[in-house]
Amino acid sequence: MQSFFENYLNNLQELHDEIRNAVKGLPQNALDWIYGPGMNSLNVLVVHLTGAERYWISDVLVGEPSGRDRESEFKIQGLSANELVQRLGENENYIHKALETFTLQELDKKIISPRDGREVAVGWVLFYVLKHTALHVGQIQLTHQLWEQRKQVVRRRYPKEKG
Repeated sequence: MQSFFENYLNNLQELHDEIRNAVKGLPQNALDWIYGPGMNSLNVLVVHLTGAERYWISDVLVGEPSGRDRESEFKIQGLSANELVQRLGENENYIHKALETFTLQELDKKIISPRDGREVAVGWVLFYVLKHTALHVGQIQLTHQLWEQRKQVVRRRYPKEKG
């Protein structure tokens, strides 16, 4: 594999590691918790970003239908931290295998997105995947922080009574 693609995979893995750190050890109710209207839970964010990664690499770059159901990604509930981490690992393995076949000369190659018929370059897809994942990593980190802050506020409001 050419070093560009190795570096790409390292960047993706670093983003995934940030997600692993954010969800590790959280209880189920934290993974499904939503801060407010129009916001998404950690479960939704991880399932959505892994669905998007798989779509762009599999459906668009490789030409293998992923069977992605984008609508259902935003309704997901009940996954454990281990299940979310497993999804990240599966994507990393798939993307690694997919990128083994690509060369630098193909970065400018034009391909068609099956979802909307838009013409994009291979390089654009790769950078879009990183950008989209990074955006949601930030949301995941913020949601995790809000969850932790929520617990502290509850403790301050309702301290344990002394017996």
